[in-house]
Amino acid sequence: MRPGEQMFLDPDDEQILAGEKGETRQKMLELLVALGKVFGAERLVRIRSAQVSGASYKTIGEYGLAWLSSLDARAVVPAVLNPIGMPRERWQEMGVDPAFAERQQAVITAYERLGVNLECTCTPYYLYETSFGDHLAWSESSAVSYANSVIGARTNREGGPGALAAALIGKTPCYGLHLEKNRIPQVIIEVQPDKKNWTTARYGALGYYAGKMVGNKIPYFRGVTPNPDQMKALGAAMAATGAVALFHVENVTPEARKNQVNLSSLEVIRIESDEIDVLFNGIPVDAVAVGCPHCSPAELRDIARLLEGKRITRPFYVFAAQGVIRKNQKTVDIIEKSGARVFADTCMVVSPVMERYSAIMVNSGKALAYVPDMCGAVARIGSIEECVAVATS
Repeated sequence: MRPGEQMFLDPDDEQILAGEKGETRQKMLELLVALGKVFGAERLVRIRSAQVSGASYKTIGEYGLAWLSSLDARAVVPAVLNPIGMPRERWQEMGVDPAFAERQQAVITAYERLGVNLECTCTPYYLYETSFGDHLAWSESSAVSYANSVIGARTNREGGPGALAAALIGKTPCYGLHLEKNRIPQVIIEVQPDKKNWTTARYGALGYYAGKMVGNKIPYFRGVTPNPDQMKALGAAMAATGAVALFHVENVTPEARKNQVNLSSLEVIRIESDEIDVLFNGIPVDAVAVGCPHCSPAELRDIARLLEGKRITRPFYVFAAQGVIRKNQKTVDIIEKSGARVFADTCMVVSPVMERYSAIMVNSGKALAYVPDMCGAVARIGSIEECVAVATS
C-alpha cells in the first residue's frame, strides 16, 4: 500500500472509528489510522504491551497535562510509563520542588485514570514477559532497541501519543520494524579486537560512537560478544546519538543466530579501540549517577558488592524500576547503607533535581549523550567500578 491509501480495518475497528465505543477511543484510532496511512501500513496488528513516553512534567508541561486530562478511556493491554521527573514515594528525600511535585502527581493521576500501570521505567522488559516475535508499541528509545535487538520482539519507536493510543486500542499500525523485510542488516561494524576489559560502560561508549556513524541504519556487529546488560548499554547509546532502533550482533542476538543473511554487499565500518578510548576522561565531578537505562538486578548486585563497607563522599544516585527494587530490597539496603540512594520512577535525564550539578559521572553512553542538554551539566563516563571509586574517594 502506498502512503495515503485505505487501511484494512476489522468490524471492531470500524465500530470504534464510528464513535460507537467512546469519543476518546475514536480519536485514538483516528490517530493510529493516520499514522498507518503516512507510513504505508496495510493493517493494524495486535500488541502484547505498550510503553508510553511523555510522563515527566519536565518534558510535557501544562499543555501535555491538559491533553491527558481530557481523555476518557482505559488501556486494554498491559501498559507502563517511561520515567517521570521524581520518585513517587521519595520525592521530598530527593529534593524535588513541591510545586513541581504537585504537577508531576497530576500527570501520574491522569495516566492512572487511563489504566496505565504506574511502573515508570525505561526497562519494561524486566517487569513483563516479552518474547521473540511479540508485537509491541513502546516509546523509549533504549527499550525499543532492547526489545527489537536482544529479545527479537517487534516495535517501532512510538511517539508518546501514538503509544498511548495503541494502549487504549490494543493495536498499532503494521509497518517498519513490525515487518520482517525491514529488519535486515544495512551496515557492518567490525570492532577491532583488543585486550581491554569490555565493561558495560565501554559498550556504551562504543554505542555512543557508532550511533553517530550509522544514523538510522541497522548495524551488524562483528568482533564483540556482549551480554544482555552490555547490549542494553550499546543499543541505548546508539539510539541517543543516532536513531538506531534495531541492531544485530554476530552469533549473539536472536535474529543474527536464526537468520542467514547475505552480508557480502554491505558497507563495512571498522572501529579501533583508541576511537572509543577518547570518550573516557578524568574531569572532576560533583555527583555520580547510574541507571540510564534503569539498572538490572545484576547491576544492582555489582554496585552493592563494590559499595559494601564503604561510605560515599559525594552524591551517588542509582536508578531502577520499582518492581526491580522491590524484588532486590536486600541488595538495595546494602547500597543505601553507604549513603548512596536508589530511586525508582525517575532518572538523571528527566529529573529537574540533577540540574543542580555542574558535572556528573555516568556509566552509560545514553546518559553521556543526554546529560549536557537535559541537565546542563558536563558528563563523564566510566564503568560501575570507576563510578563507585569516584563516589567514595
